[in-house]
Amino acid sequence: MNNNIILSLKNIKREYGKKDNKLLIFENMNIEIKKGELVALVGQSGSGKSSLLHIAGLLDTPNEGEIYINGANCSSLSDRKRTQIRRHEIGFIYQFHHLLPEFSAIENVAVPLRLNGNTKKISHNRAQEILETLGMGHRLTHMPSELSGGEQQRVAIARAFAINPSLILADEPTGNLDPNTADHVYAEFHKLAKEQNMSALIATHNMALANKMDRVFVLENGQLVEK
Repeated sequence: MNNNIILSLKNIKREYGKKDNKLLIFENMNIEIKKGELVALVGQSGSGKSSLLHIAGLLDTPNEGEIYINGANCSSLSDRKRTQIRRHEIGFIYQFHHLLPEFSAIENVAVPLRLNGNTKKISHNRAQEILETLGMGHRLTHMPSELSGGEQQRVAIARAFAINPSLILADEPTGNLDPNTADHVYAEFHKLAKEQNMSALIATHNMALANKMDRVFVLENGQLVEK
């Protein structure tokens, strides 16, 4: 496989339910994301965007098809191996920030680094570096409750980037923000991703944001079409 391909989903099928009560979400789904490429996944609520992200992030298993991350076939790995890949190779950003309320901004960003075995000093230095890049250097010791919605989401973005993953998966990352704040947060995300040559698959219903990415795929009626 081309070593420039970070994520490859091949002939993915996902359905829920059993026997006569099955709901087909999608089938024969194929997508490749190259190193440094930002790809938008657009679709209405219920179209299957989150399901596709969960499969790409090894949080869910497709009924059929193969998942490759950095050229490695991850389709049939044990839960332990899947967890290891998620911890080292994939950064997740959700619509809601999911910050730990009892931890400061820098401590929240340091959590995945500590889980990966880094010392407290190394983890905090890396966390501070990323937060400063996102304009949060003056808010390092603030608790989530002391941060605005846009600031909380910047911390969540920093946390995803902290481990220097191969792939960022983002599910409506600015969906909870007002349009002006969403534009600013996305601009900072885009700048950081390009500076670090990061690959990302970003689910959104916002076509204005989607059109700022390198490629746009629309998920509709179980089919994935590149625009």
